Amino acid sequence: MRDDEVHVWWAALDIEASHLRSLQQTLAEEEQARAERFYVPRDRACFIAARGLLRTILGRYLGVAPGGLRFSYNPFGKPALAAAPGQAALRFNLSHSHGLAVYAVTRNREVGVDLERVRADFAWEPLLEQALSAREQAVLRALPTPLKQAAFFAGWTRKEAYLKARGEGLRLPLPQIEVSLAPGEPATLLSSAGDLAEARRWSLWELRPGPGYAAALAVEGHSSRLNCRRWPA
Repeated sequence: MRDDEVHVWWAALDIEASHLRSLQQTLAEEEQARAERFYVPRDRACFIAARGLLRTILGRYLGVAPGGLRFSYNPFGKPALAAAPGQAALRFNLSHSHGLAVYAVTRNREVGVDLERVRADFAWEPLLEQALSAREQAVLRALPTPLKQAAFFAGWTRKEAYLKARGEGLRLPLPQIEVSLAPGEPATLLSSAGDLAEARRWSLWELRPGPGYAAALAVEGHSSRLNCRRWPA
């Protein structure tokens, strides 16, 4: 892939048992241990599928067997490919929710992605002050009622994708990050803790996973060519 490209892969995590066993065999011991810590079998299966498919996708780019990949983690838990010839340039991020996963892959640029299930009965209003700045709350409250939930999740996923791209966890409170969220507006990072120069370093994209989901992508730099695909290709 080219340096100016961003590849996004969508994958269903509800897979056959035989395929799941094959994916599990590609996981490292640390990933196997993490899988065993899930008490609910469905959650365990989703974790195995998500990590196994990540290895499969990255292995396809690198020409490496999925089980041969090694990951490192920064102090906040963001994964990266362990330094190896030809691998360090490839950057990636993943998110999954309720049976669907999204993977983003770039070269030489940080990337983050967030996927959330949107339920009609989800009480998002109590989270406004926790998630949005005063300006964003005013924008959302001025919208027609049928558009408010979509605007909330647009803001939420864009901020989470940006934080995941930075790889610093939740060190920066969500209300200190300002993004566009009104329907019809391009996805934009407006400010990061008041730092406009930092905001201009990043591109945001609204992703469209399908009914019942919201998703966003954050990429370091601009002039990106976005290519979205379903896995398997």
